[in-house]
Amino acid sequence: MIQAWRYRQGVEQAEPVDANTLSSALERSRAERCSLLRIDVAAPSAADLDALAATLPLHPLTLDDLRSANQRTKLEQFGDHWHVAVYVLAPVDERLQVQKVDVVFARDWLLTVRQAAPGEQPTPLEPSLHRFELARAQTDDDLGTLLWSVLDTIVDGYFVVAEWMDDRLDAIEDVVFDGDARDAIPRDIFEVRRDLVRFRRAALPVREVAHALSRREVPWIGSESAARMNDVWDQAMRIADTLDSQRDLLTALLEGHLAIVSNYMNDVMKKMSSWGALILVPSLIAGIYGMNFHNMALQEVSFGYPAVLALMATVSFGLYAFFRRHQWL
Repeated sequence: MIQAWRYRQGVEQAEPVDANTLSSALERSRAERCSLLRIDVAAPSAADLDALAATLPLHPLTLDDLRSANQRTKLEQFGDHWHVAVYVLAPVDERLQVQKVDVVFARDWLLTVRQAAPGEQPTPLEPSLHRFELARAQTDDDLGTLLWSVLDTIVDGYFVVAEWMDDRLDAIEDVVFDGDARDAIPRDIFEVRRDLVRFRRAALPVREVAHALSRREVPWIGSESAARMNDVWDQAMRIADTLDSQRDLLTALLEGHLAIVSNYMNDVMKKMSSWGALILVPSLIAGIYGMNFHNMALQEVSFGYPAVLALMATVSFGLYAFFRRHQWL
């Protein structure tokens, strides 16, 4: 579904624009040079993208990126417009939901395309629009402020995901060092590791995007918006530091779990070896006296049988005491 609004400097409220009149609205924005046309597409269909291609001067490579849901996070220039691809992350039903948001903009228009997998709802834009409406009263750079509000909202969402990852790591740490659920821990660790890899792949490149915008590599970004972009870059750097810490902690948890399992297996082997020795010695004595040879010691005396049993018991008790003293049993 395509929606559009026109923002004019000095006018607080946005003017809704019919999707069928985008061409004329774009011409008015270009003619006035003091207005911005904002277009939003949620879960675009092929027909929606074709309509945008017929209305906006989109480069063919930009259209290819809009049709793909697996682009990397990036900032690129195609002709007279720029393309930012970022990912919105959110914990949904104990899993990491990843949705792509494309932002394509020129001097007098800005397009947002919100992708969503089947069965998912596209990421809402209301939080970013609320920031935009509060910030545009302090500046006349509607384009830069709108772009900042989208990126700032997305990066703020990364902190929510980081806290969720911290909670999962804390839960794994408790189980690892409590020594419970040894079989479930590797799966939990690798599920968190998979989500952490997806988190890093989506979030880390935002640093380069925000840094480029803060240095005003895009000619239509004003100084106030560039300063705001620098704050986004700072938050992205904090997220990167958090991700590095979480990766190190996850590696330490996996190594700790493997060490605990190894120690547990060593304890099991010591106990099995101890019990094997306790069984082996009496079996050896009984085997010797069961060979039915003549002239064997204690074979012809009346107390031979109880003496052999006493020998078995004494040796077994001695071995048991030895293993207990060394905590093998």
